[in-house]
Amino acid sequence: MQFFTHDGFELAFVDEGQGDPILLIHGFASTHYVNWVAPGWVKTLRDAGYRVIALDNRGHGRSTKSHDEVDYTPHRMAGDAAALLDHLHISRAHVMGYSMGARISAFLALEHPSRVATLILGGLGLGMIEGVGEWDEIAEALRADDPDTIVSERGQMFRKFADQTKSDREALAACIATSRELLSAADAARIDAPTLVAVGTRDDIAGSPEGLAGLLPNGAAFAIERRDHMLAVGDRAFKARALAFLEEHPLDRA
Repeated sequence: MQFFTHDGFELAFVDEGQGDPILLIHGFASTHYVNWVAPGWVKTLRDAGYRVIALDNRGHGRSTKSHDEVDYTPHRMAGDAAALLDHLHISRAHVMGYSMGARISAFLALEHPSRVATLILGGLGLGMIEGVGEWDEIAEALRADDPDTIVSERGQMFRKFADQTKSDREALAACIATSRELLSAADAARIDAPTLVAVGTRDDIAGSPEGLAGLLPNGAAFAIERRDHMLAVGDRAFKARALAFLEEHPLDRA
């Protein structure tokens, strides 16, 4: 792990391989390791000839934790991603995000368009525009003293995930409060980087990949067959489609 400082946070990241850079941004309650290393993405991309950079978002993994909700807007977390590219003297990169990381990636493309050559948005489709349901129950589940008292199925899922990753649950509860800021359809229309939107066919959180891709000037949708929100991230077909997409849009032409 390496570290750099931005906006008062010490942020952890890995930087492996050589070639065109791709920045990976993980999802809520996850880490760079859980989202990208363990499912094989770092190895897959590195072996395909890419320089793979993956950070632990603020409040996650080995990065600094805050319990203040104002610290977790997509704007601020996209700022961390841009600052990491600055730290590494990378002017332009492919960017891939999953779930919350997809939202952060979209904000990065909106606010720093010259830095983003292509986008791969996994685990979040039209929900980026329309919302992904009621998530206050997740914050309550994260703050519950006894996990056996959690009645919400979605709350139980994220509490179990947070406990498995040994996360700071209060930091995650703060994050979930402000990290869900929506994009408008007009915002989506401003993201002109070639974009692949990939969502599991059994994902009940993300919303339609076709719906989001249709709002993007250069969007394409991919259905990750028979996968839910948690399992889609490591799917082989998803990896193959992502590699093909990157090959279709090399950095020097994207």
